[in-house]
Amino acid sequence: MIEPRPRDEIDKLYKTKRWRDLRQVVVARDYGMCQECKRRGLTTKGTIIHHKIEAREDLSLFWSVDNLECICPACHNAEHPERSGGAKKVKPKPCVVKFYGNPER
Repeated sequence: MIEPRPRDEIDKLYKTKRWRDLRQVVVARDYGMCQECKRRGLTTKGTIIHHKIEAREDLSLFWSVDNLECICPACHNAEHPERSGGAKKVKPKPCVVKFYGNPER
């Protein structure tokens, strides 16, 4: 069985009034609907406020409403497979342009 990670200072932020108020702003903005499902044409109730860029990657974005979205538990589990014993999801690097050689001579 996988040991849960130790709690830290970031976890304490989720228990603040400021977070609860911000959470309500995001729920209202997203109409309580899962934004990930919405992008796929589905209608699902969202119950989790998700940081698009994880708080542990960039704490300065923790309170940014533009970095938050309402998602359903299934989408949140897909975003964080490491929480249920899977490997951490590899996020694609943004704005990467790849060029490949042409086999013509």
